[in-house]
Amino acid sequence: MSNTNQQVTVGCAIAAFLEQCGVKAAFGVISIHNMPILDAFGERGKIRFIPARGEAGGANMADAYARTTGGLGVCLTSTGTAAGNAAGAMVEALTAGTPLLHLTGQIETPYLDQSLAYIHEAPDQLSMLKAISKAAFRIRSVETAISTIKLAVQTALTPPMGPVSVEIPIDIQAALIPMPSNLQPLALPQSVPSARALDELAERLMKAKRPLLWLGGGARHAGAQVKRLMDLGFGVVTSTQGRGIVAEDDPRSLGAFNLHKPVENFYQSCDAMLVVGSRLRGNETLKYELKLPRPLYRVDADPAAEGRCYTSDYFVCGDSALVLSGLADRLAALKVDPGFMADLQKARDTAVHGLVDGLGPYSALVEQLQQAAGREFNWVRDVTVSNSTWGNRYLRIFDPRAGVHALGGGIGQGLAMGIGAAIGAAVTQSGKKTFTLAGDGGFILNLGELATAVQEQADMVIVLMNDKGYGVIKNIQDAQYGGRRHYVDLHTPDYAELSSALKLRHQRVGNLAEVAGALDEALSQKGPFLLEIDMLTIGSFKTAFAGPPVNQTENVESAESAEKAAAAAAAVVAAAATAATA
Repeated sequence: MSNTNQQVTVGCAIAAFLEQCGVKAAFGVISIHNMPILDAFGERGKIRFIPARGEAGGANMADAYARTTGGLGVCLTSTGTAAGNAAGAMVEALTAGTPLLHLTGQIETPYLDQSLAYIHEAPDQLSMLKAISKAAFRIRSVETAISTIKLAVQTALTPPMGPVSVEIPIDIQAALIPMPSNLQPLALPQSVPSARALDELAERLMKAKRPLLWLGGGARHAGAQVKRLMDLGFGVVTSTQGRGIVAEDDPRSLGAFNLHKPVENFYQSCDAMLVVGSRLRGNETLKYELKLPRPLYRVDADPAAEGRCYTSDYFVCGDSALVLSGLADRLAALKVDPGFMADLQKARDTAVHGLVDGLGPYSALVEQLQQAAGREFNWVRDVTVSNSTWGNRYLRIFDPRAGVHALGGGIGQGLAMGIGAAIGAAVTQSGKKTFTLAGDGGFILNLGELATAVQEQADMVIVLMNDKGYGVIKNIQDAQYGGRRHYVDLHTPDYAELSSALKLRHQRVGNLAEVAGALDEALSQKGPFLLEIDMLTIGSFKTAFAGPPVNQTENVESAESAEKAAAAAAAVVAAAATAATA
């Protein structure tokens, strides 16, 4: 049914539908091929549009917005090469399982797919979109426009979630129609586990004395149910995507120290592992050679997860919150080993000490960031060396929506996503400060988005680790290519001058004792701040990171050595505090 008294463009009807989906912000680049939708955004005034400086940055923003809110991210691009510009960021969102709606334009329907070399057309654009999306649709008529958008949103939000692309020819966007009277989103199907499967899994778990949960991103909405199992005696370890489901200062959790040798050794003392909403990806399981506890049980809303990467001793298909709630109801009489948690804490402490020692001087940076951030913050990371070593596990987070990191990896969009993702996290109106940790190599790939951050006054602190090159590639060349370094040294701008030109607050730090004061300045007012860490002056990490880990004996120094490193970091923090109060 429709309201026949009001004629609107299809673009306006789409905007009205997105409002009903709870969308408060959208991102992208304005174009002749998406103007009917963006005109409606502007005129209706209910969805804030953040104009990115590039389509990839806009998609990164929508991705991070969705991850930090738990809702739908929306990105708009033009057709052809503009849609192609978003491809890398879409692959990142696809890898992360982000519910994102990518609306892209298309040329007028009379000329579409006619091989006319029509300006702005990319041959077989829909196939490209299908390759980088969970699903992709073309709106083929005015009459099916809203139904197609409804299906796209439902598809994006249905587990396993992911980005969905919709191409909309410009003549359809601009066509006049009666405003539809039913703009309610479609209901989301829920994956309900069978009672019989829950009974069987609970019976198996009742035999365990040292049970461990491995939590992935598919369990981010199941924090209350996870806590029930922890209160029954389960320990916890998380993937990087599962961080914050359990506050990372909880002594019953290993956090994301999931593949360190002391933790792998601890796994051998566990007599059951329940993997919940995790793909057990190769980069977090030593390319599937990490020795996980047996029996290994899996819970996932995606039935295809059964047996993938690791053989499942038992599998339950269902929403993680429903499965864990059902298990908690059935496991009230569980009896665990009284020494289990002490052993877990020892394994975590040993892993943390080993990592801290390997950071050398930069352990002081982590401590000062932790103090400045508190507990209510967003933590956004690209794939810089600092994130691969400590950003993805050591700086503690306390909320399952607080962390945004590059799951796609690589020198493509995972390296470039830092600025855009931070903007997306910062404009959610959550009241949280956003911190992003980026390396200079990836930072310059999306440098234009700094202007977006300033224009939108995004409340974010960028911690830029500047060593004027591709640090991890240098380390790989040292480790695997006889120290022959080629193509890794970069000409980088003077960030003080660049920041001045952009009216971006900036401070360069060449002594880690200055970090606390710089962070105080960063947090003293709203808006973006660039904190540049001069790594060439400060020096290198004690232990070089040379790419993803392999399964080999980890050189973990004694607790005494690690404690000395922690004490040295504490001394730097104390010196910084003294300087700040002087």
